[in-house]
Amino acid sequence: MKQLGQRVAVVTGAGSGIGRATSVLLAEKGCRLAIADVNQAGLDETAQLIRGKGASVSAHLVDVSDRARVEAFASEVWKEHGAAHILINNAGVSVNAKFQDQSLEDFEWLMGINFWGVVYGCKFFLPHLLRADEAHIVNISSVFGLVGVPQQSSYCASKFAVRGFTESLRAELRGTHVGITTVHPGGIATNIAAASRVAGDEKVRASHERAVKMFRKMMPATEAARQIVQGITDKRTRVLITRESHFLDLARRVAPVASNRLIDWGFKRMQ
Repeated sequence: MKQLGQRVAVVTGAGSGIGRATSVLLAEKGCRLAIADVNQAGLDETAQLIRGKGASVSAHLVDVSDRARVEAFASEVWKEHGAAHILINNAGVSVNAKFQDQSLEDFEWLMGINFWGVVYGCKFFLPHLLRADEAHIVNISSVFGLVGVPQQSSYCASKFAVRGFTESLRAELRGTHVGITTVHPGGIATNIAAASRVAGDEKVRASHERAVKMFRKMMPATEAARQIVQGITDKRTRVLITRESHFLDLARRVAPVASNRLIDWGFKRMQ
């Protein structure tokens, strides 16, 4: 997008992590914000941070897996702000479990948020974005939308699905004034690992605890937000965040079989 000042930016999963950091940065850039989350306390904290930047914000309690609620959310944003220029489908959750131990209920819960939340966001906000003189969609995938890893079957399924959906939608939007970016973050210091649902034996739970500790030392969400916003202004179709995301993306294209072996080796090391 050529300019961000006075644009209306919609961000889901804005109560913490990448969603919060991106919302605050967009406020600093002059955007008006419509933020959504299922966590009222986190949502209120983010709204306070945005107001502290002198920006206007509306906060909406939204479960993105609820089709009717997301449709109503889009109507609320239009009524309150009269426009929507940027949509960031960021809300996400994880499940750490071997597929054989993971319940179908957990799988469906994750897909409802990570995948259907993106579909609903695009479906109900796209008519408003098409009315704007210039607009942009950001769909958050993951490094696990580039490679499949053990104990993350549902998460990988959702993030690969986001990637494919976004690529298809991008082709359909070609020739319009609506740009679209897929974001593939690697490890970011957010609460997604700590809040993950876990199922399985002690080895699985121990590896999850190690992952939670590792995430605390990873790239700050503020840096991920900077790269996402840069991707919007540069109209990039894809943003890879962190060194591991760049490395694995290259490895999958250059040496797909060897990269699978590398992932297997890395997982055994973690175990």
